Amino acid sequence: MWRKPGGQWQNGAKSRKARPMSNVVPFRRPAPVTVRPRCDVVSVADDLFVALDGLQDLAERAALMNRPASEVDAMVQGLLEAVGAVERALDCLGEGSEAAPG
Repeated sequence: MWRKPGGQWQNGAKSRKARPMSNVVPFRRPAPVTVRPRCDVVSVADDLFVALDGLQDLAERAALMNRPASEVDAMVQGLLEAVGAVERALDCLGEGSEAAPG
């Protein structure tokens, strides 16, 4: 037991519960979305190309993970589907119409 500055006695076990766990990793909060003054085709296409590069890099890194093969295959397949979706979105911008479903 220990004494609080106000004169009240506290149990040490109670104070241990108040401390945060040291083995918990906090999730990174997403950055706030900033509204751009102009949302033209060029800026949207540029952002899609950045997303495409990031997804392709992520798929390559995921393929090299030391995890069970079925898990890696499912993850890489999902990322490649996302790459295909971004490519279709870029096709829509380039053609000025809706791209054919993949």
